[in-house]
Amino acid sequence: MNTHTATASGSSDAALSTFAIRPATPADVAHIHAMIVELAVFEKLEHMVVATEALLHEGLFGARPGCEAIVGEADGEVVAFALFFHNFSTFLTRRGLYLEDLYVRQSQRGKGYGKGMLAHLARIAVQRGCGRFEWSVLDWNTPAIDFYKAMGAEILPDWRICRVTGAPLTALAEV
Repeated sequence: MNTHTATASGSSDAALSTFAIRPATPADVAHIHAMIVELAVFEKLEHMVVATEALLHEGLFGARPGCEAIVGEADGEVVAFALFFHNFSTFLTRRGLYLEDLYVRQSQRGKGYGKGMLAHLARIAVQRGCGRFEWSVLDWNTPAIDFYKAMGAEILPDWRICRVTGAPLTALAEV
């Protein structure tokens, strides 16, 4: 377990709290699902959420898991999660680590928890021999963009995400 000590308000005179990062377990599914809904509301995308606890459990812990997750706990309470998976770079001919979502509860922001979660994921990427660590950010989310840049991330302006879902996905599969 990776444990960090952080102050509750970022100042040295605040009471100390313990922040620990660990792999998610099946017991964390309800917490992660609740934070997925919170994230969707924050991003104004709640209309797109079809996730259920059962589907999330299957994706993380089923017979063929499609992703992994870590959780961050402050004083024993789950307050953050990161969901990630491996992709592959043909140019590097190495796996990469793709961060699908990182979320820290609103009341817990500004305490260094997001930075701790990103650093933990970077260590996983290095330990697994990944050639890169990537994620996406909404173009209007200036605080996140500034945070990621401060962490050393390069925002790639020339790349756009392409996505096919629902009926168009089915139609493409039938071509």
